[in-house]
Amino acid sequence: MGKIIFYEDRNFGGRHYECMSDCSDLSSYFNRCNSIRVESGCFMIYERPNYMGNQFYMRRGEYPDYPRSMGMSMMGDSIRSCRMIPSYRGSYRMKIYERENFGGQMYELSDDCDNFMDRYRMSDCQSCNVMDGHWLMYEQPSFRGRMMYMRPGEYRSFRDMGFNNARFMSMRRIMDTC
Repeated sequence: MGKIIFYEDRNFGGRHYECMSDCSDLSSYFNRCNSIRVESGCFMIYERPNYMGNQFYMRRGEYPDYPRSMGMSMMGDSIRSCRMIPSYRGSYRMKIYERENFGGQMYELSDDCDNFMDRYRMSDCQSCNVMDGHWLMYEQPSFRGRMMYMRPGEYRSFRDMGFNNARFMSMRRIMDTC
């Protein structure tokens, strides 16, 4: 069970909203978000409703001025949805594809990959099938840049998920005890 608290003002001030599960639209609970406290569990937060737009991984801790301290100036104070990441203790398996709809080169991963190009000579990843585990994909090598949360399922097109021009170049398993 996880718990995240969103505050309108910095340093945990102003109106707040406590959330203990997925929420596809937070806009009726607060106008802006400038600090966050994750009391338990791990969450993904999203800048738009329905788990769309830029996203950021939040683990247990306090974020009194989260946009600045987390390097999230691109999101500003706009948090519109969140998703709880369930704890997982098992094997990790994912197939990545060079093109949409599972086309082009395909590789199967069971561990972190800090650079698709170096490891597989693959310049782009546009679809994937997550068989086991929960993963974070990053648009730059070495786990940097915008990220996308991947849970078990088929992802035929990252463009359909709001990542029109993104090129994912690294990924890691979510192994925190959420």
